[in-house]
Formats: sequence, C-alpha cells, structure tokens
Amino acid sequence: MPWKGKPGRSDIICWAGFTVTGLYNLALLPLRPVLLGANPYLLAGLGGSRVSAVTIGALAATGVGFWPLGLVLGTIGAVKFDWLFWWAGRLWGRGLIEMVAGRSARSARNADRAERLARRFGSLAIIAGYIIPLPSAVVYATVGAAGMTLRRFLLVDIATAAVTRGLFIYLGYRIGEPAVHVLAEVARYSWYLSIVLLVGVLLGAVRQSRRRRTPAV
Repeated sequence: MPWKGKPGRSDIICWAGFTVTGLYNLALLPLRPVLLGANPYLLAGLGGSRVSAVTIGALAATGVGFWPLGLVLGTIGAVKFDWLFWWAGRLWGRGLIEMVAGRSARSARNADRAERLARRFGSLAIIAGYIIPLPSAVVYATVGAAGMTLRRFLLVDIATAAVTRGLFIYLGYRIGEPAVHVLAEVARYSWYLSIVLLVGVLLGAVRQSRRRRTPAV
C-alpha cells in the first residue's frame, strides 16, 4: 500500500476513489466501440476519447452535430479523475509512485522518467503528458507531492486537455467525410469489437489472478 502505518480517513477515501476509477475504466473499455458509433459525444464525456474528438470534428464537417459541445464534454472526460492522483501525491508522496513503479522493470523506468520530468518542469510535465507517452498518474502525484496547488494543477490540466481535444476535433474536421465513412463501418461491427474487448479483459483478469496464486520459487 502507498501509505505508511495505519491508514487514516483520507487514505481510505482516496484509495476507494482509485478502486472506483479502475472499475469505471474497466467497464467502459468494451463499450467504447459501441459508443463511438452510437454517440461519440457521450463517449467524449465518459472517457475523453481522442478518437471521439476526431469523430465529432468529422461529423461537424458534414453539417452534423455541434462541435463546441464535443469540446466541452471531451475536456471534462479527459480530466475527470486527474485530481485524484494529485491528491494521492499530497497524501502519500512517493508511496503511489513506488507502487506504480513496482509492477515491472519497464514500469519502473517509465515512472522514474516521469517523476524526474515532473520535479524539474512542473506544469510543463503535465502538458507533456498529453503529447508524449508518460504515466500521467506519476506526473500528477509528483507535482502534488512537490506542493503544486490544486487550483494551479486544475488550470494547467484543463487548459491542456481543452487545447488537445480542440486539435483532434480540428483534425477530424479537416478529414471530413472519409472519417464519417470509417465511423459507419465501426458502428456496423461495434458489438463484435466490444465482445472481443470484453473477452480480452476477462482473459487478462484470469491470467493476472493465476499469477498471483502461483507461489514464488
């Protein structure tokens, strides 16, 4: 666990928030193809999906939908749980980072790189996390532990999410009708894609459970 000693009320609430977040993302994963075809605005609000932002832009290019709504929903969907990781950094310092880094050697390297960037660049590391592959949980926890205020964190995080979602919407707008045709094909096979993703999630959970049960040699 990321805390030292007996957990307090804040520790338990924050950890419960992580549990809810994990279950939420797990439940949303197999629904993404269906929502992308049926209602990309809902997918943008629920998950902040980049693909949904491109789709909203493409639909706007053909005269369908209202892209400012997609921008607002996509921004909210992208940042909705980020404050939780900032709070974890405030509560546990390096505890969360060590927990994330302890999964594998690769995770440890990625977490170490993200922590160094966050400690050195602060707000710029938050922005970089939207552009390059960084473990955002480590970045947010690090800036929280380093003393960044919640107000500043949310300002940088929300502004960056809005700009990046806007760029993806513009990209979809420039692509236009061809992207809409792709969306139609995704919608056509969305339930099959969802079933494949659901099976993958279940197999991954079973495999992870077996690994935990296997005694160390």
